[in-house]
Amino acid sequence: MSSSISFKKFELPPLPYKLDALEPYISKDIIDVHYNGHHKGYVNGINTFMDRFNKVIKGEVQAGQYDIQGLMRGIVFNVNGHKLHALYWDNMAPAGKGGGQPGGALADLIVKQYGSYERFKQIFTETANSLPGTGWTVLYYDTENGNLEIMTFENHFMNHIAELPILLILDEFEHAYYLQYKNKRADYVNNWWNVVNWEYSDKKLQKYMK
Repeated sequence: MSSSISFKKFELPPLPYKLDALEPYISKDIIDVHYNGHHKGYVNGINTFMDRFNKVIKGEVQAGQYDIQGLMRGIVFNVNGHKLHALYWDNMAPAGKGGGQPGGALADLIVKQYGSYERFKQIFTETANSLPGTGWTVLYYDTENGNLEIMTFENHFMNHIAELPILLILDEFEHAYYLQYKNKRADYVNNWWNVVNWEYSDKKLQKYMK
C-alpha cells in the first residue's frame, strides 16, 4: 500500500482578538489557558490520533494490535473539541463591540418564534444553567423547517444533532470560566451575554436561509 497515504494536519486557527479583549467579562488568564492550552491540546490530539489511524490504513499496524473504537472516539472527541472552540471564539466580540441585542434576520426570527428577545435570552440562559456536568449550549438553525432550536450537548459529542448549523454557542466546560468565576457558572453565563457577537450569528443565519 502506498506510503504516501496521509491526512492533512489540523492547525490552531488564530484567535480573532487579543487575549484581554473580552475583559472584564472573561479574563485574559482564562482566554490564555483556554486557547493556548485546551484548544491547542485538541488540535494536537487530532493530529496524534490521525497519525495512528494513518498507520492502520497503511497496514503498518496489524489487526488485533490497535483499538479501532478507541481511535474513532479519540478522533471525534478532538475534532469536535477543535471545531466547537473555533465557533466559540468567532461567536464573541471584544467588550464594547459585542453584547446588546441581535439585529437583522436573526432578530426577526427570534421574535417570531420566542415572542421577544428577552424571552429568548431567558430560555437560553435557563437551558445553559440546567446543563449537567460539562458541555455546550447552542442555538441551531434547522434548515429543514426554518426553526431556531436551543439545545445542550454533553462533552464534545453527546446529543449533537447532525447537519444543523450552530448560530450561537456557549462553552460550559470548567476551563471556560473557573479561574475567574470559580463554581459560579451562572455568573459566567450572565456575563457572557455582554460579548456575544450578534453580527456573526446573523450573517451565518442569512447564509443558510438562502
